[in-house]
Amino acid sequence: MYLVEHGTLLLTLGTPESGAEARTDTASAAVPVPEFAEVFKAYSGFVWRVLLRLGVAESDVDDVAQEVFLGIHRNLSSFEGRCALRTWVYGICHRRAIDYRRRAMARPEVATDEPPDVGSEGGQEEGMDLGLARERLKQLLESLDDEKRSVFVLFEVEGIPMEEVAEIVGCPLQTAYSRLYAARKKVDALAQRMRAQRRSP
Repeated sequence: MYLVEHGTLLLTLGTPESGAEARTDTASAAVPVPEFAEVFKAYSGFVWRVLLRLGVAESDVDDVAQEVFLGIHRNLSSFEGRCALRTWVYGICHRRAIDYRRRAMARPEVATDEPPDVGSEGGQEEGMDLGLARERLKQLLESLDDEKRSVFVLFEVEGIPMEEVAEIVGCPLQTAYSRLYAARKKVDALAQRMRAQRRSP
């Protein structure tokens, strides 16, 4: 049994199938299937970051990250090395984040008398600037719909080649480029409005 932990995330999983032998990629070179524990150790922080940027609320990221690693565990033995392991993990994160956002849209809002606490703790100026930058990035990403956000995050933020982005989101390459251009236009427009508001007295 595997018992692995990251923050409050805890997974207890059965041992992957022993038949997870080396696969071959498109070039017919041997591609060893990594152990789940190795993948978890290498990608746990990465999965958290990507899920947050793809719109998963911080309060829910534990649960969605667990869904991601359950999916990785179930399918790791079938990984054939036709893309980088990072790209494959991205694809699972993308699908789980889209599922999450669709569920969140279907949930009714809960009324509260207290406004959400979005302030940052006091600290050094550098830390405050970093917190402000993260909040602005969050606002910019929230202005995009799921399709544009996924392409923008994967290409502009995570630096994934567009061919791999198109594969991850499951659309033609030209469609992925169209979504990227539309996302850039919307993000630029919002960024200009944010800068104008900061300059206003």
